[in-house]
Amino acid sequence: MPRCIDGFMERVDQRGFVNQRRADATWLSGRDAADLLGVKRETLYAYVSRGLVRSERAHGKAGHRYRRDDLLRLKARSDARAGHGAVAAGALRWGEPVLPSAVSTIDARGPIYRGHRATLLAAGHPFESVAELLWSGTLPVARPAWSADGLGVRTSALAALLPEDARPLTTLSLAVPALAAGDRSSVGMSTAAARTLILRMAALLGFAQGGPVRARAAAQAGGVAEAALLGFGAEPTEESVRAVNQLLVLLADHELNVSTFTVRVAASAGADLYACVCAGLASLSGTQHGGVCDRVEEVVAAIGRARSVRAVIAACERQGEEIPGFGHPLYPAADPRAEALLASAMTLGKRNERVSVLCELVKAMRSLRREPPSCDVGLVALASALRLPPGSATALFALARTAGWIAHAMEQRAAGFLLRPRARYVGEPAASDSPET
Repeated sequence: MPRCIDGFMERVDQRGFVNQRRADATWLSGRDAADLLGVKRETLYAYVSRGLVRSERAHGKAGHRYRRDDLLRLKARSDARAGHGAVAAGALRWGEPVLPSAVSTIDARGPIYRGHRATLLAAGHPFESVAELLWSGTLPVARPAWSADGLGVRTSALAALLPEDARPLTTLSLAVPALAAGDRSSVGMSTAAARTLILRMAALLGFAQGGPVRARAAAQAGGVAEAALLGFGAEPTEESVRAVNQLLVLLADHELNVSTFTVRVAASAGADLYACVCAGLASLSGTQHGGVCDRVEEVVAAIGRARSVRAVIAACERQGEEIPGFGHPLYPAADPRAEALLASAMTLGKRNERVSVLCELVKAMRSLRREPPSCDVGLVALASALRLPPGSATALFALARTAGWIAHAMEQRAAGFLLRPRARYVGEPAASDSPET
């Protein structure tokens, strides 16, 4: 089925790769090519003669046409040499957009997935449908049936590598390469492989504690949310499945966050599905990204009881330490994902002490006119309400975001160019350039 990426209709082969573009997207006329580069036609002809731009005779027309990918590559090099480095450096720090994408965008009301607001999707659509939307651009009418033929790994080998107290994200970081080693089909970026991978990741979340029997049962679940709960050893009630599904949809994508940008870099180099997801997991583990959830868990453990919240806040301020999980550059007023997750947590965990601590922490920070909570606080609150093991919030974050990582990997592979920015050198000049003494 054709889909739109970067403004052009593209076709998808049986493995999920976008490998054909319409001619008007692949080739440009001489006038359009020269305008794109900002040069005269004579300069364009010189580039062709030097082998920098491919050209061919235009079908049914006089003159030649010029390869768009070559023109864009040449323009990027020209811009880099023209002193645009400072602009690019600023863009990499919450600055101007640096990549075109049809996958998602963000406004004050939260992320938007291919034209659909995430908060509305989370209220009534299964995660599987939202993942398919991110990958294909079409929201399925009926819930897609995902299945996995077993766990896809040698469970004895995986168990030998994992200590019993291994956190779920550590399990995923070992399991995904193991799944790659066991996949002999070389399916690249196929959506079929993506479905199986995510379902197996959900089933393996609690493997270090629950072992292969629990994981195999989870892999047979009817959906990703249910598989995740079973993988953790939790009971998949109607309420808990709905809450986890909401979490997965809300966190499925968030434009060019750190892990997604890492995935796009890997995909641009030709990395396969598993390698791209491994790259995302590695980045998400950082203390300034998905690891914020672990830091929030540590604060909750340090507070202990709700009545101690204000004392801990005061102690942190005296020591010049921040309370993790509060404030988001893209949501200065409020993170709508956090609001939805906290609401679910309060409903499910009315008598849960950890949820009470987090709610009191949010209330205290608000009364002190501090920044509002980010989704990390909401993730930890919901994981606490469901009585999931430590580290579950970060792992659920990773599981959800895998859908977005795969969508961006597919889009980047379709774009067909290598993400290779230039560094703006600020070190010492070369010795040979220094004045002689």
